[in-house]
Amino acid sequence: MAKLKERRVENVNGDFYVDSSCIDCDTCRWIAPNIYHRAGNQSAIYHQPSNKTERKQAIQALLSCPTASIGTVEKPTDILEVQKTFPLLVEDNVYYCGYHSEKSYGAASYFIQRAEGNILIDSPRFTPPLVKRLEALGGVSYMYLTHKDDIADHQKFQQHFQCQRILHEADITPETEAIEITLSGNETTELTPDLFIIPVPGHTKGHTVLLYKNKFLFTGDHLAWSPYLNHLYAFQRYCWYSWSEQLKSMEKLANYTFEWVLPGHGRRYHSDREEMQQQMHQCLSWMKQYN
Repeated sequence: MAKLKERRVENVNGDFYVDSSCIDCDTCRWIAPNIYHRAGNQSAIYHQPSNKTERKQAIQALLSCPTASIGTVEKPTDILEVQKTFPLLVEDNVYYCGYHSEKSYGAASYFIQRAEGNILIDSPRFTPPLVKRLEALGGVSYMYLTHKDDIADHQKFQQHFQCQRILHEADITPETEAIEITLSGNETTELTPDLFIIPVPGHTKGHTVLLYKNKFLFTGDHLAWSPYLNHLYAFQRYCWYSWSEQLKSMEKLANYTFEWVLPGHGRRYHSDREEMQQQMHQCLSWMKQYN
């Protein structure tokens, strides 16, 4: 829980604040960019909410903060109402879960509602408000894990929903050795006619991405949008396995079509397919500078 006595001096005066426990995960800044910004190596409030929409977004960021570093001077009477907004609709039947976990350094997770069985993508924080909403949407049949870093509370979700977890064998650790469905090799796996798992070794040896309807690409820590570079990119500083392999994986991924990049870390990106192809080629050109 955020502590008022540890409120950062960079915050503007008002009800909302960020304290010194912030880990600079960027969650609040892309949920509510009109409220939060980066000040030094942490987030801070630069504009207090001035209407209902801004207040809702500010509280959504508060709820999603993995370290509970966001607080309010006055107890928010509308927080229960804002809890009900999660998971947030992205488009069609794809949702963003919120409630990031410190165990995955604040990685985002997503949810696909399907008649054939709902899919939870990477693990959010296991918290009652979110669990109840997922139950209301039909529960969780599968829990797809992009790689070993963003597993967070996967065991709690499996025990509660009795879902089948999916992870590549190269990323299995003692904590995930009981995974129900283990992937292998570097060939694309067709789960259903509209769901494909594509191995993309690089960030980790067993990293994979999930392509849904040739429209939504759930990329874990493989691919994201950079507001600083103003193009799609990969995490060169945080490539734990092999940058050259990640470049090869990105070249393979450029052969697919999609309209959404929905990452665990980094910011999401949406465009038409032609623009996305251009972005992928720009990403590849940028990556080759460091190979």
